[in-house]
Amino acid sequence: MIASESPTGQPDSSRVGNWLRVAVVGRNPRKTLARIVILVVTCFVVFRFILLPIRVEGISMLPTYHDHSINFINRLAYLRREPQRGDVVGIRLGGSASAFHTPGVMYMKRVVGLPGETVAWVEGRLLIDGVALDEPYLKGRCDWNRDPDKVGPDQYFVVGDNRTMPKENHVFGKADKRQIVGKVLY
Repeated sequence: MIASESPTGQPDSSRVGNWLRVAVVGRNPRKTLARIVILVVTCFVVFRFILLPIRVEGISMLPTYHDHSINFINRLAYLRREPQRGDVVGIRLGGSASAFHTPGVMYMKRVVGLPGETVAWVEGRLLIDGVALDEPYLKGRCDWNRDPDKVGPDQYFVVGDNRTMPKENHVFGKADKRQIVGKVLY
């Protein structure tokens, strides 16, 4: 008779049960429980206070970010520095002082204008203080025209990357610094 079989020739259920318990709980259940608690607390802190998951809805950030893709916003990115031109940011909307009027919605947009600059579009070219901005992330032809608009001292001018669609279908404009939640990773 083999040690792992019962007298009837069947596998010993206590050995199978012991193996299953070790596979699920581990050899030391207290250590396993401590690891689970640490993992849960770490995930809670990271996803509550540091990384905010965001799902792209719509095509305004094409071709850089695709519809229904999942990304993360680093909430700590701007604690020690200001947003830079070209950064893709998450913007919490609300308040009547901005171009964004939908409360409780977050947009993902690219920073193109910094505080104190003048932003305009002429025949599809983005002009910052009258100088055309090189935007290598854009694909396709833009035909926008927009009069110069001065960005305030605590504001940033943001817009999506898909400028092939009419500007009337875009949500863009000045965003207060306090509305910027963080920088989008990748």
